[in-house]
Amino acid sequence: MENTEKFTNNKQIIHFITEKFPLCFTAGSTLAKPLKIGIFQELVACLEDESRVSKTQLRGALRQYTLSWRYLHCVKEGTKRVNLEGIEGDDVSAEHAQHALKTLKESKDKVFANKKKNNESVKRTPKIPRRKTTPVKKEVVVVEDISNYKQATHSQLSVQQPVKVLLGKVPVAGVVIEVMKDEIQVQLNSGMVVKVKAKHLIVE
Repeated sequence: MENTEKFTNNKQIIHFITEKFPLCFTAGSTLAKPLKIGIFQELVACLEDESRVSKTQLRGALRQYTLSWRYLHCVKEGTKRVNLEGIEGDDVSAEHAQHALKTLKESKDKVFANKKKNNESVKRTPKIPRRKTTPVKKEVVVVEDISNYKQATHSQLSVQQPVKVLLGKVPVAGVVIEVMKDEIQVQLNSGMVVKVKAKHLIVE
């Protein structure tokens, strides 16, 4: 009996299209291939009768796939683009290669900057000497102006979108890495990944 259970996240969809179109999409240590311009329309047409994934889910998964470092590394000028059958077509243009390089650099800079910031924060944190008696914990609350932000709705969120996560009393900055059916997966600037409802996110 054919499995008709709907996919719930981008990871499942990317795994599905990688297995269905192995000459086009790759995974793991296999080098990625630049995709043909208009590959989304081809996917939609080929998966028209596939009830487990919607057009919106497919677009989100394809966006995550093409924003991965592994994929951006392969988009180089003169490299042949491929269709779903793996047949080579047009070359990657200089403009698209430059855009991919810029996107890759910005993504890496952001991750490394966050790691450096967190490492420096840890180094600057003074060590509190241990006391025999239990010290009274003093809670320091940093008040942030969030008047320019509004509560997010599930439909307006997309991958790589900057958001603030309402954790406790202080909103924490992060970026959306996956939009699922009922939850949003967010990577905080600290590197931690959390799953929350859209109502717990605010956007500008």
